[in-house]
Amino acid sequence: MDSKELWHRIHHQQLYCCTDESIGQEQIKHLDLLFAYNQLPPSKQTEKQALLKDMFAEIGDDCYIETPFHANWGGKFAHFGHHIYANFNLTLVDDTTIYVGDYVQFGPNVVLAAGTHPIDPESRKKQAQYNLPIHIKDNVWIGANTVVLPGVTIGENSVIGAGSVVTKNLPANVVAVGNPCRVLREINEHDRTFYNQEKRIDI
Repeated sequence: MDSKELWHRIHHQQLYCCTDESIGQEQIKHLDLLFAYNQLPPSKQTEKQALLKDMFAEIGDDCYIETPFHANWGGKFAHFGHHIYANFNLTLVDDTTIYVGDYVQFGPNVVLAAGTHPIDPESRKKQAQYNLPIHIKDNVWIGANTVVLPGVTIGENSVIGAGSVVTKNLPANVVAVGNPCRVLREINEHDRTFYNQEKRIDI
């Protein structure tokens, strides 16, 4: 398979061999950047921000990713908007595109997994893989230890409860929790006035 066809398959939901030598040669360059990012101390923010610009397909202003940060391709196929915060151990299985909007927050140990494998055991012996893009819309909060599976879209303003496994698309403006993750309720006027039950929002 020539390189052009391989990359077409990678980004068009088709099966390919993830151990192809040409993939490994390209991937290692981006993993070196990821390694460098994780080694920089928190005081080196200027250097860390410059590295993020090199690592990601796109990354906006005021984005902060705590270390350790993990990504199959070091963010090469990840498109992050502005004002994003990711707590410790964000993991991107970014074998194809992952889109994250503005003002998104990730709790610790969140996984966004765009890569997956066929169920057929013989195909998996051949290291077959396919990828489905993920879309996280503006102002989403994803709680700690949540896993977002391939092909999922989460609508704007929604909150995903800690420990959820998001297996299918979720609409905007909802609170969703569980494994598999389901809509618990819509975000409402009470949420805009109070936090932690009956404490009034005062900022």
